[in-house]
Amino acid sequence: MSFATLTLLAVTAFAAEEPSTAAPLSGQLTITGASTIAPLASEIGKRLEETNPDLRIDVQTGGSARGVADVRAGLAAIGLVSRNLKDDETDLTAFTIARDGVGIILNTDNPVSVLTDEQIVDIYLGKIANWKDVGGKDAPITVVNKAEGRSTLDLFTNYFKLKNSDIKASVVIGDNQQGIKTVAGNHNAIGYVSIGTAEFESEQGTPIKLLPLKGVAASVENVRNGTFSLARPLNLVVKAAPEGTVKSFIDFAQSKDVRDLVKEQFFVPLQ
Repeated sequence: MSFATLTLLAVTAFAAEEPSTAAPLSGQLTITGASTIAPLASEIGKRLEETNPDLRIDVQTGGSARGVADVRAGLAAIGLVSRNLKDDETDLTAFTIARDGVGIILNTDNPVSVLTDEQIVDIYLGKIANWKDVGGKDAPITVVNKAEGRSTLDLFTNYFKLKNSDIKASVVIGDNQQGIKTVAGNHNAIGYVSIGTAEFESEQGTPIKLLPLKGVAASVENVRNGTFSLARPLNLVVKAAPEGTVKSFIDFAQSKDVRDLVKEQFFVPLQ
C-alpha cells in the first residue's frame, strides 16, 4: 500500500470521528507554523475552548518550517504545515483539515490580465524586467518573493521548476498579508499568495487581482473542483501518534463542526 493511500486512510479515519465529549479538556496546547493556516487554527481553537473553559490554545505563526522544527523539538504539540510533507519528514504525520490554492497577483492598475507559465518563470528569473514586454506599461517589474521556510515558496518553485537561489527578487516578504499589501501598494509588483486570502481581500476592495493559470481562473471554486493546478493541503502535523488533547483538537479540526470556519477563511473543506 502506498504512502499516499495510507495518508488518505488516516485522514478519512480521523475525519469520520466526532470529537470526544466524555470529559472536558484542560491545560495548554501550543500550535505553531504556517501563517496561511494560523487564522483558521485560531478560530477552531476558540470554538473548542467555548466548550472546554479550562483549555487554552496558543496559535503562533512563523512558517511551515517552524511548524516542523517546533514539533520535532517538542516546542509545539501540533505544527501547521501548508504543503505535503517532504521525503525527509517521514518522522512526522500529517492530518489534512482543508485545501488551498496559490495564485499570482497583480495590482488592479496593471493592464496585464494573462501571463503564461513561461512568462512568469522569466519574470522571476529577471529575464523579463519590464511590463511592456508582456503587453503592459513601460515600467520596471517589482518581483515579490516569499522568504525561505514558507511553504508557499516551496509550492511556487516546485510548480514552476525554479530554484529560489535563481529568483531575482525585488522584495522578500513573509506572510500572505505582507504580499497583498506590497502588491496593493505598488502598481508594478507581482506576487503569489493564498487564493482564499486574495479573493477575500479583492472582494473587500483591496486593489489586487488574481491571474489565471493555463486558462483556469484562480478561485476557491476551482481549487474545490480540482481544475486549478497550483493547490495544496493544509495540514496539522504531529511527531507521535496523537492522543489526549492533541487528538481531540485534530478530530475537531477535521469534523463537520468547523466546516463553516473553513469556508469563512475561503479554504476548501474536506467534507
